[in-house]
Amino acid sequence: MRDNKEMLGTAPIGKLLFKLAIPTVVAQLINMLYNIVDRIYIGHMPGDGSLALTGVGVCMPIIMIVSAFASMISSGGAPKASIYMGKGDNESAEKILGGCFTLQLIISAVLSAALLIWNEDLLLLFGASENTIGYATDYMNIYAIGTVFVQLTLGMGAFITAQGFTKVSMVTVLIGAISNIILDPIFIFGFHMGVKGAALATILSQAISCVWVLIFLRGKKSYLKLQTKNMKVDGKLVFPCVALGLSTFIMQGSESVISVCFNSSLLKYGGDIAVGAMTILTSVMQFAMLPMQGIAQGAQPISSYNYGAKNADRVKKTFRLLLTSCLVYSFVIWGAIMLFPKGFAGIFTPDGEMIDFTAKALRIYCGVMCIFGIQIACQMTFVSTGNAPCSIIVAIVRKFVLLLPLIYLMPNLVSDKTMGVYMAEPVADIIAVTFTAVLFAVQFRKSMKQLNAKETRK
Repeated sequence: MRDNKEMLGTAPIGKLLFKLAIPTVVAQLINMLYNIVDRIYIGHMPGDGSLALTGVGVCMPIIMIVSAFASMISSGGAPKASIYMGKGDNESAEKILGGCFTLQLIISAVLSAALLIWNEDLLLLFGASENTIGYATDYMNIYAIGTVFVQLTLGMGAFITAQGFTKVSMVTVLIGAISNIILDPIFIFGFHMGVKGAALATILSQAISCVWVLIFLRGKKSYLKLQTKNMKVDGKLVFPCVALGLSTFIMQGSESVISVCFNSSLLKYGGDIAVGAMTILTSVMQFAMLPMQGIAQGAQPISSYNYGAKNADRVKKTFRLLLTSCLVYSFVIWGAIMLFPKGFAGIFTPDGEMIDFTAKALRIYCGVMCIFGIQIACQMTFVSTGNAPCSIIVAIVRKFVLLLPLIYLMPNLVSDKTMGVYMAEPVADIIAVTFTAVLFAVQFRKSMKQLNAKETRK
């Protein structure tokens, strides 16, 4: 275990990032299947597959909120644990792990109760229509019960990655994804449960992954142990983790608010087909973003550990390599989407009209994805180095300052109002990436000077 820890501070950056990122990217690709396989099966249901797909798509903002709470704890707690490991303070790192575990149990209980009580009201607010509300409530009633498994799998899994065990993290996601892919057709088609079957398959798969994660964190192989004595929520250690994770929470949680705005505007200008297309666009965006996030998560333990160890040179080298990797990937996936939009749309529905409409929207919605690698690399490095204020600022600017107003502004500036709604995304991204790059250049240079100064005083 000690060798695994020390390699974060000594191994060549390129080989180390490759070693950590590849399993994480694979895990993210598998996770993509996990997230969208329900929609693929549901979209191909005989009869009302398109309406059912739209109904489940309306559930996505709520699912994003659930995932956002898990990410808030994990994306703040895991880097903080890595930083303490870099300082050689493993006792505090384990207290962070235990405190985050307890906090996620509390959050899970609150979320499950809220979703079971108010899910129909929320779904109507988030864009469900009379035609789709039945499918949406069927899915969400079952999904709400499994919230605790989602929280713990996503939240605790990040602490495995933070220790450098990216292969174990990959296996965690693989177990859940394979289970979901197997169970989906059994419940949806074999037992004729439709969207209820899709939800049941999802929470059972998450439960299996959750058990695997907890067994590992309590086992001999884990460098940081999940122990009962450390499960008290120590505010001095855990609350800074929550503050650091707020940027990720805002990024993911705001997706639900953004989805409400998108869905309400699209329902107004384009009807159910436009809302259904948005479900597919969101799925394709997940496909595009998850591998980049996987690369960034692979870099996180390296950046955090070496930042804690006050090794500025390795932190800078890690960022440069992360930025290059993310940009190369973002250009490749952008090119594929621009060239084959119908191919991506056809994965989710056999409906010819839906495919044609979605293909046109997809080219607009993902129009500047090629530069988004800059946003991911900068924001993850902010988080990895514990810079909570800047990570929160860039998240708020992109989502609330830019994208939210543009959803309502753009339809008034173009003749095709429906496509104008989709245009809000690329316009916001151009401005947001520019802002993030400038802020990062200033703040990163300042933090590296401070790190060098501390190293010199040693």
